[in-house]
Amino acid sequence: MELKPGYRQTEVGVIPDEWDTPMIADFRPFVTSGSRGWAAFYSDQGSPFIRITNLSRDSIYLDLENLRFVELPKESSEGARTHLQDGDLLISITADIGIVGIVSAKLSRPAYINQHIALVRFDEATANSKLVTYFLASEGPQRLFRALTDSGAKAGMNLTTVQQIRLALPPTKAEQEAIAEALSDADALIESLEQLIAKKRQIKQGAMQELLTGRRRLPGFRGEWDMVQLREVADTDPENLGVDTQPSFSFNYIALDNVDAGTLCGYSLQIFPTAPSRARRRIRKYDVLVSTVRPNLMSHLFFLTEGENWVCSTGFCVVRCREGIAHPGYIYFHMFSGSVTRQIDAFLTGSNYPAINSGDVRALQIPLPDHAEQTAIAGILSDMDAEIAALDAKLAKVRQVKKGMMQELLTGRIRLV
Repeated sequence: MELKPGYRQTEVGVIPDEWDTPMIADFRPFVTSGSRGWAAFYSDQGSPFIRITNLSRDSIYLDLENLRFVELPKESSEGARTHLQDGDLLISITADIGIVGIVSAKLSRPAYINQHIALVRFDEATANSKLVTYFLASEGPQRLFRALTDSGAKAGMNLTTVQQIRLALPPTKAEQEAIAEALSDADALIESLEQLIAKKRQIKQGAMQELLTGRRRLPGFRGEWDMVQLREVADTDPENLGVDTQPSFSFNYIALDNVDAGTLCGYSLQIFPTAPSRARRRIRKYDVLVSTVRPNLMSHLFFLTEGENWVCSTGFCVVRCREGIAHPGYIYFHMFSGSVTRQIDAFLTGSNYPAINSGDVRALQIPLPDHAEQTAIAGILSDMDAEIAALDAKLAKVRQVKKGMMQELLTGRIRLV
C-alpha cells in the first residue's frame, strides 16, 4: 500500500516521519512488580492492593469497586519498592497479558501491586505516562498482547520484555500532552455518562419499590389492591409448536442467551426441522418472557415486536396477560421486583439445578391494583427504561468515537499540534 507523504512504515505501524519509536527502556524508567508473599498481609482494611481484576480493557483508569487490602509492617522493603505513585503505568504480565492502567489521585495512598502486574514509572520530563498508557491500550499493541496471551496457558512477560515494548510517540512534549488531554476528555465524558446511567438506574429501582408495592400511589388513584397468583390474571405457554408443524415453517428464534435483563440482544432465523429442540414456544407482541433457567440472572423480556413468526426457547415461560385484567408491562416489571425474586429463590431452595418451571411462574403472587393504575405505573417505569436506553446508546456512541480518536491520534493520522 502506498504511504501518504510525510509518513513511514515502522514495526509499530505507519506513523509520521518525525515521530519516534523508542522502547520503554530508552526512557530509563523504574520498572518492578510485586512479589508472591503478599497473601500473608491480606486484610479487611488497610492499604489498597491492585490486582489484574482492577485493570480493564475498557478504560485506562483503575476499577476501584472490588479492592483487596493489605496491612504491611512499617519497615517493609517490599512495600517501599511497590508503593504506587500518581502517573505510574501498570501492565498485567501473566495470564491475560497487556491490560494497562494508570494510577491517579482517585486511588488512596499508600497502595501496592502483586506479582501479576508490572509497574513502569517514567520521569515525566522524558515521557508522558498517560499517552504511553493510551498507546498500549490501542489496537496495535493490544493485538500483540493478545498474540502473547494466545501462545500458551503459561504465557507471560518478564520485566525485561516489558522494557523492550516499542512505542510510537510524537517528538514534542506539547503534542504528547495534547493527545493525552483529548483522550482524557473523552474518558471524562464516558465516566460522566456511566455515573448518570447508574444514578438513573437507582432512581428507577427506587420507583419500582414504591410503585409496585403501593407504598406510593399515583395522583387520582385510590382503592385496595388484591394479592393474586399469576394464573388468575394471565395464561402461560399458550401456543407451542407440535409435531404436526409444517417442515417449511421458518421463524425468528429467541434463545436464552439472546436476552439480557430485559434487552433483546439478538435472534436467529430457523426452519422447524433443523431448529434447536428447545425452539417450541410461539410468542406474540405484549407477551412477557420469564426465564425459568437460572432465573436469578433475570433474563426476562417484554416482547414488543410485531410479527407472527416468533418463537422462544422452552427455557422461558411465556406469560400472556388477560386483556383488561392484567397489564403486561406492569407484570413484566414485577419480574424484577424484590417480592418476585424472593419467591423464585424459595422455589429454587433445595434444587440441584437452578431452574423453576411454568407451574412455579403461575404460582407467583403479585399485588394488583385496577387496570388503569397498572397502566399508569407501567407507563412511568417504561419511560424510565426508555431514558436509560437512550443514555446507553449515547454511551456506546461516545465509546465508539473515543476508539476512533485513539486510532487516529495515536498513529498521527490526525495531528493536534
